[in-house]
Amino acid sequence: MIIQLEKEITDDQLSQLEDKLANINYKTNQVETQYGKYIIGIGKKAFDIRAIGTLPGILDIHRVSDAYKLVSRKWKTQDTAIDLGDGVKIGGGNFQIMAGPCSIESEEQIERTVAHLVANNVKIMRGGVYKPRSSPYSFRGLGIEGLKLFYQKCSAAGIKIVTEVMMTEQIEPMYDYVDIFQVGARNSQNFNLLDALGKVDKPILLKRGISGTIEELLQAAEYIFSNGNERIMLCERGIRTYEKAYRNTLDINAIPILKEKTHLPVVIDPSHGIGVRRFVEPVALAGIMAGADAVIMEVHAYPEKAFSDGQQTLDHTEAKRTYDRLRKTVAFKSNL
Repeated sequence: MIIQLEKEITDDQLSQLEDKLANINYKTNQVETQYGKYIIGIGKKAFDIRAIGTLPGILDIHRVSDAYKLVSRKWKTQDTAIDLGDGVKIGGGNFQIMAGPCSIESEEQIERTVAHLVANNVKIMRGGVYKPRSSPYSFRGLGIEGLKLFYQKCSAAGIKIVTEVMMTEQIEPMYDYVDIFQVGARNSQNFNLLDALGKVDKPILLKRGISGTIEELLQAAEYIFSNGNERIMLCERGIRTYEKAYRNTLDINAIPILKEKTHLPVVIDPSHGIGVRRFVEPVALAGIMAGADAVIMEVHAYPEKAFSDGQQTLDHTEAKRTYDRLRKTVAFKSNL
């Protein structure tokens, strides 16, 4: 059960509500976010919700049987839109492309990518400065100094940035230089990190775990929301299966299922999803037709020279063609 509270609810009114719920053996959890105040009620006893909904200080009340409640579409039927400022929105009918290299490598690389994005009206650049790598000997990013340079170049050009945070200790030093914090697949159930990101007022791009279920992804999002941050996007980036013909098994099925189960925007990552450059575009187009609100993809001027993930990265010519086709597909789908 989710009880939406009036912003002006008094302490006495809140105590009356909690007492009423305690009398029917409902455990209560208070949640306050950027946009609202809520009581999450957990219990098994059936009761007439009008007995609660008519109490003073209550805006609305909803029965939600899902284990994940705040991210469920059962109480919020309208799609959530994430506003990044400067007219850049994701979700709620607003489609966006996020593009850039797997890893931030140099000032020249940033400048070249920014120029490419500006020329193609792409408003969000992706790029890692802290890289979780399978091998400890692989390039692991430029760290905070690389992030500052990344942010400086992008903000000067009106480009938003999304980059991965790996530890709770990184959040504070990164905060001023990030528009979207990305939680990678390896950290999708790092509950300490999710709790901490729930306490910041920055959008979160939450990737599905390497072998994670849809339920686990939604529960991970609930950790963030229940700690106070409603600005969450979910990312389908492929899961590990027995198939070896490509990098991951991109779960196109997950997109309409997520859109049905949650009000949060859904992003597709075709680069990690298939891991084969020539198939990134068709997989991205399939994701749009399945209902994705945004695409995040890897782009590099010279993929063969990229420090990481070159095999799944589009060059600038391939990327331009893909942007055009993605936008045409979005327009086509909106007219169906």
